[in-house]
Amino acid sequence: MYQLVEIEDIVRVPPELFNLPLKQALKQLLAEKYEGKLDRDVGSIILVTEVSSDGIGKVIPGEGSAYYNAVFKALTYKPELQEIVEGKVIEIVEFGAFVRLGPLDGLIHVSQITDDYLNYDPKGHRFVGKESKKVLAEGDIVRARIVTISLKKAKENKIGLTMRQPGLGKLEWIYEVPQKSSKAKEKPKGKKSGKGKK
Repeated sequence: MYQLVEIEDIVRVPPELFNLPLKQALKQLLAEKYEGKLDRDVGSIILVTEVSSDGIGKVIPGEGSAYYNAVFKALTYKPELQEIVEGKVIEIVEFGAFVRLGPLDGLIHVSQITDDYLNYDPKGHRFVGKESKKVLAEGDIVRARIVTISLKKAKENKIGLTMRQPGLGKLEWIYEVPQKSSKAKEKPKGKKSGKGKK
């Protein structure tokens, strides 16, 4: 789920940034510190916005930098259990499909893709259904439900997904129109009466 959160921090502004307007210097330093980082409480921090400060800097003797209290808003993405998400399949491996969910990636284990038995095609980077012949390949857009979350560090997070529920799956599968049977039921032909006109 995307959200705006408010964060407070003390920012060290080095002398080389003293020539910038204070808010601009604070925003630059906060963006370097926070953007692209993963926090267990707020999720993945995407963008720093709306920085404010009382403008009163503190200087530590023997150091040329100034320290400012700052409050800023950050656009974040934090996955929630049972949340329905859409994303792009970025990699197919033998055990499942990795899906890009905004700033984070999730995994749909092969057992959670569909009810059909899937054959892994390593050359085509795809899965093919044994009976349904449905194909899931890199670049496909899917809708899935988040079933497990473990957020640690940016490269150590684990988000488990499933598509084995109604309304979930590759978007083409969800909106697929069922094919009608080619054999139309014929009405039985009645026998003509043997009586002719008089």
